[in-house]
Amino acid sequence: MREGLEKLLAAGKDNALLRFGLGNACMGEGDLEAAREHLSKAVEMNPRYTAAWKLLGRVLVNLEQFKQAKEILEQGLVIAQEQGDKQAEKEMQVFLKRAVKALDQAAE
Repeated sequence: MREGLEKLLAAGKDNALLRFGLGNACMGEGDLEAAREHLSKAVEMNPRYTAAWKLLGRVLVNLEQFKQAKEILEQGLVIAQEQGDKQAEKEMQVFLKRAVKALDQAAE
């Protein structure tokens, strides 16, 4: 799947949905740095893309980049609330709690 998406990207078919798909595929393969790159680009291309915000926050939590995860998830939550995307909102709240807890533990 990732290879096919990368071919589309190389062919100039760049868009937020493609970047989300690549980010998701990279995350599934455990390539979290590449996932972060593609998901960051997805939210840059479409700032209203709640699924991309959610997955980017999750990737950052998994990378233990908790401060950045907190910032991304807080931004994503605002967008999810504005759009009425309750599922994304609930999932982002879970990842946000993890990030905040990790930051609190690091401060102790």
